[in-house]
Amino acid sequence: MTITNIVLIIVVLLIAGYAIFYVIKKKKTAEVETEVNVDDKTYTIEMMTEFVKRRLDEITKINLYDIGLSEEELKRRKNKKYELKKALKGCTYGDVNDKRYVKELIYDLLEKEYGVTETNISKAIPFDIPSLLTAQDKFDILIYAYKKEFGYEALTELIKKYNLAELKYVEGETKPCYVITSNEIEDIFEKENIVLSFSDKLNVVVQRIYQHYKGYSSIDEVRDMNIDGVSGGVSGLPESFLSQVAQTDGDYLNQVAEHKVPRACDSIWIFFQGKSIRLAFLSFGTESELKRVCQNIYKYNNPGQLSDTNGYKINEMKDGSRVVVVRPSFSETWAFFVRKFDVKRSTLEQWFKGEPGSDDSIELLKYLVKGARITAITGEQGCGKTTMLMGMIENIYETMNIRVQETAFELHLRKIYPTRNILTFRETETISGQEGLDVQKKTDGSVNIIGEVATDPVAAWMIQAAQVASKFTLFTHHAKTFPNLVTALRNSMLRIGQFSNEKTAEEQVVQVLNFDIHLTKDFRGKRYVERITECIPVEEKNEYTFDHRKEKTLEGKFDKFFDNATHYFENVTDRKLYTYRNILEYVDGEYKITNPITPNNLKEMRENMDEADAESFDKFIEKHWGNQLNKKETVEVSATAEEKPKRRGRKKKTEV
Repeated sequence: MTITNIVLIIVVLLIAGYAIFYVIKKKKTAEVETEVNVDDKTYTIEMMTEFVKRRLDEITKINLYDIGLSEEELKRRKNKKYELKKALKGCTYGDVNDKRYVKELIYDLLEKEYGVTETNISKAIPFDIPSLLTAQDKFDILIYAYKKEFGYEALTELIKKYNLAELKYVEGETKPCYVITSNEIEDIFEKENIVLSFSDKLNVVVQRIYQHYKGYSSIDEVRDMNIDGVSGGVSGLPESFLSQVAQTDGDYLNQVAEHKVPRACDSIWIFFQGKSIRLAFLSFGTESELKRVCQNIYKYNNPGQLSDTNGYKINEMKDGSRVVVVRPSFSETWAFFVRKFDVKRSTLEQWFKGEPGSDDSIELLKYLVKGARITAITGEQGCGKTTMLMGMIENIYETMNIRVQETAFELHLRKIYPTRNILTFRETETISGQEGLDVQKKTDGSVNIIGEVATDPVAAWMIQAAQVASKFTLFTHHAKTFPNLVTALRNSMLRIGQFSNEKTAEEQVVQVLNFDIHLTKDFRGKRYVERITECIPVEEKNEYTFDHRKEKTLEGKFDKFFDNATHYFENVTDRKLYTYRNILEYVDGEYKITNPITPNNLKEMRENMDEADAESFDKFIEKHWGNQLNKKETVEVSATAEEKPKRRGRKKKTEV
């Protein structure tokens, strides 16, 4: 072998050894970015977002078995990798703990690997030059500062402190509306004069990166707050409309491009204490970002695909919020609606908020529940029906098993009462509400609660269940008046074919329904109980006579016959099946207890209460209706006393 061959072999071996060494080194350092090429755009939000996406993708996809780890280190890395994958999935469902985990990891990546410092962080958001901050930048800083002090009450405290939930006139509007403008946010930011440390600044940047990567864009932090709800895509011009306008009106399109006319993607609204407030300073930026949020926000528990064929989805998020998402062509634009239900606040005391007469009103509602009365809670959307229902359930006796049927899980009663016998069912794509209610019959339930009587089969089954399947029922409905409620339930029973006669169907409804609690939300967003109404079935009286037998002439007999015929046709065509009267009314800002509950209902309520509650109920009756009830009882006793001699007289006459 020549020297040349030996040299060549050595060179080849060195090259091979170096190649092997390089591959091993690259795998070992796969989790660490070796170098960041720094230029003017390095520390922008967009560049940092791309870096975070790439690094998290590397961490979750790395093959841990190829990098020669010890058994203990391999196990630790596997757990960390699994935890990260789980958090990345969970944070898109609205899980605040997973969100916190992912944000902490992003914070570490930016600080330790990307080299973000006090000097270059202002290239992402110009913290040091307030005049360059956008309204969204200022809002993000305000929410971050308030969240450090107030937690998830941050937005509520901000709105209350600066009276942002008040009717106001804004430029371009002829009527007052609920809106929070960019100018208001800028004024508040100037007044607050917030001083941020480097850690605070980096946290604000991390939140901005997170919300465009795994979060819900501009509403990400807003959605987490303790408010009634948030929605997007419900105002402004749809993209389809803009393409039509572009062909005819170039000036109008220029106004849209300059953001003088809001687009659908500029539409962000919150539902706050009964008021729908537009956040004019926030925007999704583009139609594609709004679409991304709509496609991700409903995904918890895999409810199925939102498609053009199936243009809407109703689901819940991991924190219990209800979410409804719609898309074209079912709706004119992509839109979503998130409703939050704060179970900690769902008490009757919280609902009435100490208004005049509220103590007696709360006491009356408690007795309706303890007395096992079948009760409807009615009112428009957003008036607080679900919150009222959750507050009333607290007063159901512990010995009673509760069964709940809902379209989407909203009540979450087991979170409030974990030791009670409660089971909730909901509709799915394969199981209808009717089937779910049928299953409830076989689950030893004492109380049936129906989150919303929204379909004909559910309304009809509710009437059946109230008659035979449970001790009593509570349900919500959208009826505006008490006659409307009776008519709607009656029509539901007719439509499904359970009855063919209107009178018979209506009679079934009024025999079952005891009380209606009607809630109202005025134009300022104030929610209150407008009335509590009692349903009083009218007993059918037999007014037919045999007087025609006493008549001697044919004409007289015909007169008596036609009297009976008239009574018959009145009963068939125009017989009144029920009356109703208000037990409680809201008058001039005060709750007033008015008419007494009928003796029949009072008797049945006492029978369903324990001794202590029955005793306090008697005192409540005496306090409010004692004189009225005593008068009625006296009249009834007198009438009975007068009737007895007549009956005895008739009996003696017959015997003679």
